[in-house]
Amino acid sequence: MANEQIIVDSSFSAIINAPIEKVNIPEWCFTLPEKEYQSCSPAHIAAGFTTSPEGKRMSINVEVLGGSLMVQHYVEKLAEPAHLILESVSDVFTPTGRVTIHVHWELSVKKIDDHTCEFTNRVLSRPTDEFITALEKQGIPFDVFKTQRQPISIYHNRTETPLFAASIERHALSNN
Repeated sequence: MANEQIIVDSSFSAIINAPIEKVNIPEWCFTLPEKEYQSCSPAHIAAGFTTSPEGKRMSINVEVLGGSLMVQHYVEKLAEPAHLILESVSDVFTPTGRVTIHVHWELSVKKIDDHTCEFTNRVLSRPTDEFITALEKQGIPFDVFKTQRQPISIYHNRTETPLFAASIERHALSNN
């Protein structure tokens, strides 16, 4: 990545009341019905899945964060039942135009006991060079943008994490 500045790096966890052996995060992610995705946050608008030009599975998520529409193109980088890593160059539609950011989304579970596991939802975002240029053209220092953006992104991740965990739990328990 050309730009190693971090906009936000947030991680939250929640309990899943299902045996870890029944949890399959990639299967959940790449078959998630749109209504189920929408039920995990009021910011969630739409979700779907397709394949990348390289043939990898891709989750497309549309949401509004802090008044900006985002279209995320998450391509699988690691897909194991208990661990999924996705990377996206996401489109962000702001009042001053369209820009892109890099988003790393990591979902994992670890066994607590035979009946429960802990789900962790980590989101790390970085600006693209194009994004930094757009901020500079508007006279907005990166640190000011970061300070304003972090509470919005952190709140979103904190509130969607237990709802994602509940959705993953339902998916795990429905596959008896």
